[in-house]
Amino acid sequence: MKAIRVHEFGPPEVLKLEEVPDLQPGAGQVVVRMHAVGVNPVETYIRSGIYPKPPTPYTPGADGAGVIEAVGEGVTRVRIGDRVYTAGTLTGAYAEQALCREAQVRRLPERASFAQGAAMFVPYGTAYRSLFQRAHIQPGETLFVHGASGGVGLACVQLARAIGMTIIGTASTEQGRRLVIEQGAHHVLDHRAPGYLEQVLQLTNGRGADVIVEMLANINLGNDLNVLAQGGRVVVVGNRGENNQGTVAINPRAAMQRDAAILGMTLANVTPPEMEKIHAALIAGLENGSLQPVIGQQFALADAAKAHHAVIESTAYGKIVLVP
Repeated sequence: MKAIRVHEFGPPEVLKLEEVPDLQPGAGQVVVRMHAVGVNPVETYIRSGIYPKPPTPYTPGADGAGVIEAVGEGVTRVRIGDRVYTAGTLTGAYAEQALCREAQVRRLPERASFAQGAAMFVPYGTAYRSLFQRAHIQPGETLFVHGASGGVGLACVQLARAIGMTIIGTASTEQGRRLVIEQGAHHVLDHRAPGYLEQVLQLTNGRGADVIVEMLANINLGNDLNVLAQGGRVVVVGNRGENNQGTVAINPRAAMQRDAAILGMTLANVTPPEMEKIHAALIAGLENGSLQPVIGQQFALADAAKAHHAVIESTAYGKIVLVP
């Protein structure tokens, strides 16, 4: 089979398409024939060497969707031929096949495409974890999604709209802002425009947002605290930059005055019971149509380097997907 391999850390061009042996499942494992593979920003950080480095060579990726091709001894929850999405893999998702533990594959409802399945775990899992398990959102609250046109941002918009929140989103392009409104936001702002954060206060009659989901904390976190409501919560989802470039100055008094909370979030910390709740909610959302992942761009597997360039551009929207 063909797979993307990384032999050294560096720019997107280190992603190489190679021929590797077909996969065979062991006990409790399955092989998924991948029909679509999700590309996430975290994979660009790992590839570049910013994050802790996995042993090389390795195949990137956790998100994908396809069909069960083989099952190992003791597998009972899925069968050959089942449509599934992956929530992590053992061998990497940027490939024609992926080896997974049985618990890493979940049923993909018929109404969802494989590309939409590849958009599920990291973006929607991150959004659900941020909103429900960290910020404990409530109907009637106001949510500010700071960077709403990407995969996680749109997932937050859809999830929050489904429970009755008022949603303010931002995007840097007209196309992105239009998409955010189409997916359920009540208001959308241009986060490149001077003074755009003042509009958050204006839209909430000076009260501020109850919850902020922050995609670029190293730039925005200090200012987020100034547009929080009393008892507000900021969930930090994204933070780019190395060493001192990844830090930001905040005024602790802004948090003190509001009884505010700054909450970190990573899917790596989710417990098995919490993960079961996440998947139950996401699958139900796909089935009833309240969750509809937006696919922004699709690339051939061989063009993984182009996909990595695209996913880190500030003008990217929706989910970027590789097609093996």
